[in-house]
Amino acid sequence: MSASRFARILRHALPTLALAAPAGFAASTAQLPLPWMIGPLFAVAGARMAGARLEALPGGRQAGQWAIGTALGLYFTPAVVAQLAATAPLVAAAAFGALLVGILCALFTLRWGGVDVPTAFFASLPGGASEMAHLAERHGGAVDRIAAAHALRVMMVVAIIPFAMAIAGAHGGDLYVPLVGEVDWVRFPLLVGASVAGAATLLGLRVANAWVLGPLAGVGLLTALDVPLSAMPGWMVNTGQLLIGCSLGSRFSREFFRAAPRFMSVAALAGALSIALAFAAALLLAALAPVPLATLALATAPGGVAEMCITAKVLQLGVPLVTACHVLRVVVLTLGAQPAYAWFARRIDGREPAR
Repeated sequence: MSASRFARILRHALPTLALAAPAGFAASTAQLPLPWMIGPLFAVAGARMAGARLEALPGGRQAGQWAIGTALGLYFTPAVVAQLAATAPLVAAAAFGALLVGILCALFTLRWGGVDVPTAFFASLPGGASEMAHLAERHGGAVDRIAAAHALRVMMVVAIIPFAMAIAGAHGGDLYVPLVGEVDWVRFPLLVGASVAGAATLLGLRVANAWVLGPLAGVGLLTALDVPLSAMPGWMVNTGQLLIGCSLGSRFSREFFRAAPRFMSVAALAGALSIALAFAAALLLAALAPVPLATLALATAPGGVAEMCITAKVLQLGVPLVTACHVLRVVVLTLGAQPAYAWFARRIDGREPAR
């Protein structure tokens, strides 16, 4: 690490952590939902919009995703895997429903946001921000606006969904439990090894969200095979939440809403619309399947994989089902975004989009 990079971390990243840690503790003391993610998120975002030069710790989000993915993998016991196989149509419906939600929000953004077709489409699809921005760049979309719209949507979901669940009393009804509940330092190296191997494999394959999906897959495979493992220490999971909260909060600044106020206002409304449409999808699925509405609301929510899955874990709401739905959503949106955009562009202006 160069001296200038190290100095930058000391000046901007360490103060971020110094602000985030007490914010997380305060949120935990106040018994807020997801305190170690929501507390740092709002503290860092507020400080940055007030002018503070705070930055997320380099690699912090990836470290946080690794911790959460590893913890989630412990839920995929043989019994749970068998039950998920029985609910495969439900998982597929929730994942493909996200594509429909994205298209409807894209129509809204295109009508009111004052942007072109690729910007409206890829800013509205509830997939990974980096993947959507990369695809949009191929078609001439405004990458900066797309990234900002996704950051705003994820922050809205993280801010609204957990509080709504807590107010509704949706907590503690999950019959799923992780394979182990205690930390075993003898088996802990096997847990870490499986998670790192999973992350390395998906990184090598350039899979989106590799830092959360890789550890989940590696640990989930051993868990499904009934291999004895250690639990993740609680402080590591909380630290993972804190690092993700810092990463989300550091995306905001004074210039965030000033750069394109009309578009950002519409993006906020589109984010609210996506939450409402996702909840409508959850209501429909709840009427068709014997799964609690609260679990389905998390399974269909248009948030990030790590954020929604850790919400399910903290609130004990169908962790394996929620995780499976969001993992498949990432796959569907990553692979389906390109052909869906081609269809969308033809319907809007009658022209084949550039490749």
